[in-house]
Amino acid sequence: MLQVRTYLTEPTVRAELMEQVPHIALFCQENRPSIPYAFSKYLLPIVVRYLADQNNQVRKTSQAALLALLEQELIERFDVETKVCPVLIELTAPDSNDDVKTEAVAIMCKMAPMVGKDITERLILPRFCEMCCDCRMFHVRKVCAANFGDICSVVGQQATEEMLLPRFFQLCSDNVWGVRKACAECFMAVSCATCQEIRRTKLSALFINLISDPSRWVRQAAFQSLGPFISTFANPSSSGQYFKEESKSSEDTSVEDKNRIRDQEVPEDVQIRPEDVSSDPSISNSSVKLENMVEDHAETSRKSPGEISVPVDSSLLCTLSSESHQEAASNENDKKPANCKSALRPEGGASSPDSALLDQELYNSFHFWRTPLPEIDLDIELEQGSGNTPSPERPEETSEVTVPGSSNITMATRKELEEMIENLEPHIDDPDVKAQVDVLSAALRASRLDAREEASDAENRSDVQDELGVNELPNCKINHDASVPLISDAVENMDSALRYIHNDSDLSTNSSFSPDEERRSKVQDVVPQALLDQYLSMTDPSRAQTVDTEIAKHCAYSLPGVALTLGRQNWHCLRETYETLASDMQWKVRRTLAFSIHELAVILGDQLTAADLVPIFNGFLKDLDEVRIGVLKHLHDFLKLLHIDKRREYLYQLQEFLVTDNSRNWRFRAELAEQLILLLELYSPRDVYDYLRPIALNLCADKVSSVRWISYKLVSEMVKKLHMATPPTFGVDLINELVENFGRCPKWSGRQAFVFVCQTVIEDDCLPMDQFAVHLMPHLLTLANDRVPNVRVLLAKTLRQTLLEKEYFLTSAGCHQEAVEQTIVALQMDQDSDVKYFASIHPASTKISDDAMSTASSTY
Repeated sequence: MLQVRTYLTEPTVRAELMEQVPHIALFCQENRPSIPYAFSKYLLPIVVRYLADQNNQVRKTSQAALLALLEQELIERFDVETKVCPVLIELTAPDSNDDVKTEAVAIMCKMAPMVGKDITERLILPRFCEMCCDCRMFHVRKVCAANFGDICSVVGQQATEEMLLPRFFQLCSDNVWGVRKACAECFMAVSCATCQEIRRTKLSALFINLISDPSRWVRQAAFQSLGPFISTFANPSSSGQYFKEESKSSEDTSVEDKNRIRDQEVPEDVQIRPEDVSSDPSISNSSVKLENMVEDHAETSRKSPGEISVPVDSSLLCTLSSESHQEAASNENDKKPANCKSALRPEGGASSPDSALLDQELYNSFHFWRTPLPEIDLDIELEQGSGNTPSPERPEETSEVTVPGSSNITMATRKELEEMIENLEPHIDDPDVKAQVDVLSAALRASRLDAREEASDAENRSDVQDELGVNELPNCKINHDASVPLISDAVENMDSALRYIHNDSDLSTNSSFSPDEERRSKVQDVVPQALLDQYLSMTDPSRAQTVDTEIAKHCAYSLPGVALTLGRQNWHCLRETYETLASDMQWKVRRTLAFSIHELAVILGDQLTAADLVPIFNGFLKDLDEVRIGVLKHLHDFLKLLHIDKRREYLYQLQEFLVTDNSRNWRFRAELAEQLILLLELYSPRDVYDYLRPIALNLCADKVSSVRWISYKLVSEMVKKLHMATPPTFGVDLINELVENFGRCPKWSGRQAFVFVCQTVIEDDCLPMDQFAVHLMPHLLTLANDRVPNVRVLLAKTLRQTLLEKEYFLTSAGCHQEAVEQTIVALQMDQDSDVKYFASIHPASTKISDDAMSTASSTY
């Protein structure tokens, strides 16, 4: 029976013992029938006891031994529950040694994925939550924060949301920057363990705090985790990728669009009304855009569901398919509030065309896309603006007109809006205040736009007002020169409203975007806009000075994941950022993009790839070798996504890969040869012969043996493709060129290369043996009289180990078999001992790669 003395006094001996424990435990496991309880009874108590040893080295080795035992599943589950976990919980008690407590917490966190959810949730989780609130030692809190994501992934969503998230919020606001930095680093793992609602409503705001943290190190870690955190918002049901957009039927596309909208989560404090979706048939086939300003308006969340109206900012957009738009519009009558004021409706005798026009104007997108105006006393404004007193007639008429489903949207003068903006500007640093300023600015621009159009539309405006009966409302006399039009101003049809939303020239006299319009072009509804704005700001040069000099590289690294999350319909949000990164002065940033451009092409589809990625791809082809290698390693993956005509344009540029900044960079040429093997399937036999053949033959004569060996494979595959073409003229011409350039080469290395190519062609069955016997074998056999022994040695290997293994030469008794046998006999009588050896017997190694490298390595 194995017995270990545990009263060793020398720390180095105890540490050495702990290093041997995993090996001893494995021995006990293999011999368990003889010593069934040796490990559990003798070794495990020693390992657990040394976790609290006074010597630091002993503790470290015992911790490593314990984790190794758990990883190899050498500790029984019962022992974990009764002997390991109780000791760790005891070591994390408040009166425990500081270093021991910290290390014990780390061990608990690391062992959680190994012991599973049940043990972790019952035994480890309660003490872990206590350690997160350790007020005395920030080292303990830092360890908890660093391993928070691992614990969340083990215990699952329910325990994470109920028990762990409150502690995580505390750690993210810890007074020690190291703890907050650790939280930022594990934020993605925590987000993956929560539901979409919590991720959007709570974690997003928490992450924004970390990004704006006073500590530069915390901000640096937060920005590095920003892209991965955004990727957790990806919707699995709408992340399916199809590249060729024209390959999907319109029915499939519309169904997918409706499913995407159905799966997108709408915050509980916002109800999107069907009235908000315009029902104008003139845009039934266009994209309708819905606003979502939930994150920008904190006051909205305090309203009851019946009072909430969607705030208007034409930048927050969600694309709807035409079918879903029509469906929403068709259901608007069923969901319309019963107590809507009908001041705009003509009295009983309205004609049918008038009613249709009224419905059209009642749900005009202009009135629903514009910003909600502050509540102002309409009577006072009218008296001040027009100088007229209200008429005493028809006192029962209401003086304000409301939008169905919204509360008390009234008029405001431009002067009032300007005063509000001026009052809010001193507090612009507050995100909520900034959002209100943006909204009021949009309303001010809309009022100015209306004033500019007033002169040309005055006549039409009065006609339409007469038809709608607005002139019958004396208490609603409108001063068009100083007010934003109400819903009763039905002068603007749907086309002009959409033109206002989409046409930039309506808002600016020049072609450039204003800052607000530029911001609006980067708005989406997949992730909280504040997160995306922070991500887009990672290319700002000021970020490199205040956060991290490599922040652009982190942005480039996570861009494919962000693009996949947003979807190709929101690529416009990332296009400018991607172009900025592609032209970054740091080659590491461009290199990162070059290595992932093929992945981004799959995400964006063929149309966006051709429009936005191909120009950047072309730029990478002319960049530094450090950047070009990223494009080269995935050249086939990218080119196969392009249209065949666009793909053929790159045939002219493949030759440029043979030229590198450093001629000793042979790995560049080796990668080119491997990519050309894959590219053979993308091009026609004519293109292969005209463009790829010269490159392949050039690589076969490279100075480096590794490049030549890959090139032999390339040439053999090229022979196979061209021979299978109809007619096989190109294949015959290529074989003749191989014979002329290599089989009869004055340099022995060229003749050796010819033997290698023949050997590869035979092994990979690139040619039928009867065709090989006609076109290549006669020239191969003539090398039996070559003056260089290395060529004859390789020929002997090829004939004995490869050619004679083919059934064609074993069963047939023709002239070809006779010629091979005569050549082998001649080689068996060669003066060189190595030639005689390989021609007579089978060596132990028959792998052509081994032969190639051993024979050709001396020709570097």
